Amino acid sequence: MHIPDGFINVATAAGAAVVAVGGLGASLRRTGQDLAERQIPFAGLTAAFIFAVQMLNFPVGAGTSGHLLGGALAAILLGPWLGALAVTVVVFVQALMFADGGVVAIGLNVLNMALVTSFVGWGVFRALVKVFPKGAPTVMVASMVAAALSVLASSMAFVLEYAIGGEGGARLQAVFQAMVGVHSLIGIGEGIITALAIGAVLAVRPDLVKGVSDLRQQRIATTPSTRSIIAFVGGGLVIALALVFLVAPIASGDPDGLERVAIDTGFISSAEDHQGGGPLANYGVKGIESERTGTILSGAIGVGATFAVGLIVATLRRRRRSA
Repeated sequence: MHIPDGFINVATAAGAAVVAVGGLGASLRRTGQDLAERQIPFAGLTAAFIFAVQMLNFPVGAGTSGHLLGGALAAILLGPWLGALAVTVVVFVQALMFADGGVVAIGLNVLNMALVTSFVGWGVFRALVKVFPKGAPTVMVASMVAAALSVLASSMAFVLEYAIGGEGGARLQAVFQAMVGVHSLIGIGEGIITALAIGAVLAVRPDLVKGVSDLRQQRIATTPSTRSIIAFVGGGLVIALALVFLVAPIASGDPDGLERVAIDTGFISSAEDHQGGGPLANYGVKGIESERTGTILSGAIGVGATFAVGLIVATLRRRRRSA
């Protein structure tokens, strides 16, 4: 779903950037108002985990792969405001360090992958858990549905952007049909991954799941210790790194949903080379010939970078509120 430069014209990309900045500004303000101390390291972990899982492209059809977007997952864990910021951290690190997603298109990718997915995912999730009986199974099903619909919403946002300023001359109806079709399948994978992740956190630290913080059975009587939070975050980072070491090197190499649509509908030729590049471009390491080793090292660096930036963003918002 990472949009490269060239798919959407500069004027439309600039307009999306303005909308994204407004959304991020609102997210920063709201995060500063209600950010809990224990959420600070968890925000960094969420960003790092989403980065790691986004490296795990899974097959969804002949010659097509998908990967987690993570907005619904982040929103359910952290709330939509902080969740959107966590995914934004991932988008920026990917674009600037790994040449994944265009530089001019950063605003488009933040809007589609962070803001749309987080707020659509949160809205669907909260609507479902309020209507159906409370309990872990319901939360997991609600997470699955919310994540799947968030992917569809993100794909529809791209279709709208392509209608306004798409390059390459593809027919809008063809783009719409292809995007909805392939991302319906990707949404199933996103829903399963999100449900499993939410279920795992609920099993060990339900107090960290913002989306169910007001449900009676999830309330806790005591404040969790700093040591327990550090242990949980440390364990989560180990899992993220394990995914990078063990699964990322064998992930599907097929084009992802957006790239497949661009190929099939004929606007792939409008993609431009990344303006930054760098030693970690395409999730490798410059100078290391082994693709597997390069993937592992770049992934580990990405996990560390997203964790650190996510932690810094949350810490700064907490300090500003305290001041």
